[in-house]
Amino acid sequence: MGLFTKKPISQLIAHSSEGANDLKRTLGAGNLIALGIGAIIGAGLFVRTAAAAANNAGPSVTIGFIVAAVGCAFAGLCYAEFASMIPVAGSAYTYSYATMGELIAWIIGWDLVLEYAVGAATVGIAWSEYLNKLLERVHLHIPLRWCHSPFENFKDETGVMTHGVMNLPALFIIFMITLLLIKGIKESAVVNGIIVISKVAIVILFIIFGWHFMNPANHTPYIPAVSTYTDPQGVAHAYGGIWGILGAAGTVFFAFIGFDAVSTAAQEAKNPSKDMPIGILGSLVVCTILYILFAHVLTGVASVNDFRTQGREASVAYAIRTYMTGYGWLADFVIVAILFGFSSVILVMLMGQSRVFYSMSKDGLVPKTFSNLHPKFKTPHHSNWIFLVLVGGFAAFVPGDIVGDMTSIGTLFAFILVCIGVWILRVKSPEIKREFRVPGVHFVSIAGVVVCSAMIAGLGWTNWARLIVWLIIGLVIYFTYSRKHSKLNNEKNE
Repeated sequence: MGLFTKKPISQLIAHSSEGANDLKRTLGAGNLIALGIGAIIGAGLFVRTAAAAANNAGPSVTIGFIVAAVGCAFAGLCYAEFASMIPVAGSAYTYSYATMGELIAWIIGWDLVLEYAVGAATVGIAWSEYLNKLLERVHLHIPLRWCHSPFENFKDETGVMTHGVMNLPALFIIFMITLLLIKGIKESAVVNGIIVISKVAIVILFIIFGWHFMNPANHTPYIPAVSTYTDPQGVAHAYGGIWGILGAAGTVFFAFIGFDAVSTAAQEAKNPSKDMPIGILGSLVVCTILYILFAHVLTGVASVNDFRTQGREASVAYAIRTYMTGYGWLADFVIVAILFGFSSVILVMLMGQSRVFYSMSKDGLVPKTFSNLHPKFKTPHHSNWIFLVLVGGFAAFVPGDIVGDMTSIGTLFAFILVCIGVWILRVKSPEIKREFRVPGVHFVSIAGVVVCSAMIAGLGWTNWARLIVWLIIGLVIYFTYSRKHSKLNNEKNE
């Protein structure tokens, strides 16, 4: 059984044609840009911006957004070619299985748990923070101990330093979204469109109104002097200078996760070779401009010290209520719209996670239970329940900063593999038809690896250690279970 046994592309095509209709090429460049903007703007911007400013870069978090966007652009172009090589819908796991072999496919599939499952937990924690702010407006209150991780230290309602028990609101929203997925309820295109419009509107309104409340002192110095900042959980961060900016880039990278939704639409683009780069780069440019302006205004309205203390949670609402006199209504609108937007993101992430493991289960790499369908709803309900335990556990018991950085480092690692894989396949399999080809593939691939690696470096040794431990766990599972149960390898040995 070879570690790099590839799944024949012809087999993928045959499987995809069984009872399935060909995807229609109906998306133009404008449609792809809109798709990307809707997928990108989410929890990362409203939560991770303040965290990156507090822990890493201060006002220069804006430069971190630029670095993250450049890394995403290189990886996105490589991902688009990857998707266009195989004429079936699927994830990076499916593409890598057909082009780089089973071991690499397993690593990417296992790594995607960090992007989807742990990412959903991160958004669930952010949902909990903003729910608390909304409840405060109607004079309701969840005890702080029951909306924080046991590893988080904070001052309780009486001003005494204490720690949490578990994050019940975060667990609640994960549970409710899981129920929706099991029942197979689909998002309405109209409702989803309203959510996307509201998210973009929040960003634009905050930039317009907040611009007049910026305090120049909060932007001085724009790039802080090099130092070390230890957060309330006792984790030391490189603050200021180039390492602070790289650390911020790795942190706010979470705000760009979702742009790969553009590249996965390669089979539905009218003219992939022209529209895909426009869609990917166009959505990234629009979102990056909005992100830079948003971060510039947020760090100008509130200070870094605010983001380290009272404004650490639900930072946007805090900044509006504390410093933007007369705009309390905007804070309320922000909270409600963000809660709906976060719920949408959690649903998409959990759905994506179950689909990846469904494919891996069909290939024999994870137990069959992950591909068992509900007799009535025809959804992978066992997989949904299992990931409820995993994601719910992270959301309830792990601090948001930790799971957010784990999501970023896991996704960055997957992007590095994608950049390397596209270059290798140009050399080893030039005959494969590609609807979209990365221009200057050698430069783009190397640049993607370098920028993504730099962001991983900026996230610090604690996150490197978490990634290494996660990959070791994955390799143990592969060599003790997946390799023995692989359907493709067993077929070859018969």
